[in-house]
Amino acid sequence: MIQTFADWLVYTIFGLDAASHLGMAINFFFYDTIKILILLFLISTLMGIVNAYFPIDRLRNYLTTHKMYGLQYFLASLFGAITPFCSCSSIPLFIGFVKGGIPLGVTFAFLITSPLVNEVAVAMFLGTFGVKITLVYVISGILLGMIGGLVLGRLKLEKYLSDWIKQIQANANMESLHWEGEKTPFIKRMPTIIKEAWGIVRSVLLYIIIGIGIGALMHGYVPEGFFEQYMSKDNWYAVPLSVILAVPMYANAAGIVPVIEVFVAKGIPIGTALAFMMGVVGLSLPEATLLKKVMTWKLIAIFFGTVTLFIIISGYLFNYLL
Repeated sequence: MIQTFADWLVYTIFGLDAASHLGMAINFFFYDTIKILILLFLISTLMGIVNAYFPIDRLRNYLTTHKMYGLQYFLASLFGAITPFCSCSSIPLFIGFVKGGIPLGVTFAFLITSPLVNEVAVAMFLGTFGVKITLVYVISGILLGMIGGLVLGRLKLEKYLSDWIKQIQANANMESLHWEGEKTPFIKRMPTIIKEAWGIVRSVLLYIIIGIGIGALMHGYVPEGFFEQYMSKDNWYAVPLSVILAVPMYANAAGIVPVIEVFVAKGIPIGTALAFMMGVVGLSLPEATLLKKVMTWKLIAIFFGTVTLFIIISGYLFNYLL
């Protein structure tokens, strides 16, 4: 429905050519902006309901005081794997987790895995590369989330969250105490919850527009064959370079799978191609732009640096094993 509207607006009303770079970029911009704004509002509303009715303090205390032996990171990564979100779409849920007081490392485990693995990409991988490579792709995506979340959680990075998200956390705690002290009917709580959800949307609107605008330009204007020349199997530095080249790109896992198929058909090693894909879906400039609303630049740099290192290691490992 959103894609149909974007097509109608860009190609019919604006009269742009669907095959032109400008047409593809503008279409991508409108589609993703509308999709993410709707998703952000719905998820923010849902998390507002959860925070109002669910004893989130109890869950937070349970995750921080009980020894779960890493199970919480696995569950967060698994949840990320089964949610069909790209990197920018998963950020609204990340905000909800942080707002609810879920430990930051567990939240990062979700944020890392969510864009890397989804059911559409899994189905496409099965049809394109077979069971073995698909299993490697899924398991590695979940492991990246688990290990990345565990490492980032141990670094105690909460102090590098933005003042905006800290204020949201404080307000959420006050509201939780308020709701617990009063048996307010659901219908009376909803206007406040919706108002807060809309406030979150307005607060990040500029970041969404800038981030998706960057992604749209890359989506529409990157020349064909630009990446292949730098990803040759003869280059020892092909894996890290592929990840670095992937960062300005913006696509979800399902959208990049056909590109990976072309890369492999042209002789690029599967590990290098997978590292490129993980860089595209898990380390995009639009994602960094959106994260700036909830993190300081130092935390964004630590997050991107950690994930980049793990992806590069995975790329070399895949090339060795596959």
